[in-house]
Amino acid sequence: MADSSIRKIPAKKRGEPMFASCPEHGQFDSWLEEQFDGSWKANSCKQCQWQALNWKHVDPAKRTAAVAAKRADIENQLLVGSGITPRFRDCSFDNFAIGTDDGKRAALESCRRYAEGFESVLREGRSQLLLGNLGTGKTHLASAIVQAVIRLHGASALITTASEIVRAVKATFAKSSKISERDVLDELASVDLLVIDEVGVQVSTGDFGAGLLHEVIDRRYQQVLPTIVISNVTAEDLPRYIGDRALDRLRQGSSRLVRFTWDSARGDA
Repeated sequence: MADSSIRKIPAKKRGEPMFASCPEHGQFDSWLEEQFDGSWKANSCKQCQWQALNWKHVDPAKRTAAVAAKRADIENQLLVGSGITPRFRDCSFDNFAIGTDDGKRAALESCRRYAEGFESVLREGRSQLLLGNLGTGKTHLASAIVQAVIRLHGASALITTASEIVRAVKATFAKSSKISERDVLDELASVDLLVIDEVGVQVSTGDFGAGLLHEVIDRRYQQVLPTIVISNVTAEDLPRYIGDRALDRLRQGSSRLVRFTWDSARGDA
């Protein structure tokens, strides 16, 4: 499948020097790979890593280190590809401020349970709606869910906006596009968890935008894959942006509606 503009892979840049040296295998290409925390990590000798993972007679400590390094690389790829922006990459359940607000506590615990129980969520295709006022922490908790799903369960997850989905599909209409609308939709249907943020402010609020989001949600519903929708609009107004049937899909079974009813925290500086 062709790459779309929604998910990304860790960027690479040439290291200094351009070549590194391995005592056993000699010279190899050197580069730095983007890390989710914003840092850059130098690559190691791939032949050494392959041997430590695959040869029978390898020192146990080397094998353990190689397995840990492989897992860290996979986790970093999933995190970088998750769509979490630098502003939200430090978001966690632990640093979501609830104070004495019972509504905030209930929202936090609902999202935490969703992430910690993701094996059953994935098995059931259980979706979730995060609806409420601006600046109430919906994206914070959604980003925490995405990180937990990746770190705890090794699952693939993507958080994007409704506007970005519309733009990505419209970009495929250009004659110069190397990808098709199907490529974008296939990608959105391929991740274990998809989070669609800012539903209700997408570029197109007409039939195209609503129809497109309905198709994304319906594809995932048909494959029993969970979807989280985040919006500032009410549940009653949401069908205007995703369609009645899509909302029905999202609310089936044991899916949950989490309401964010408190005031925005953005003006509390």
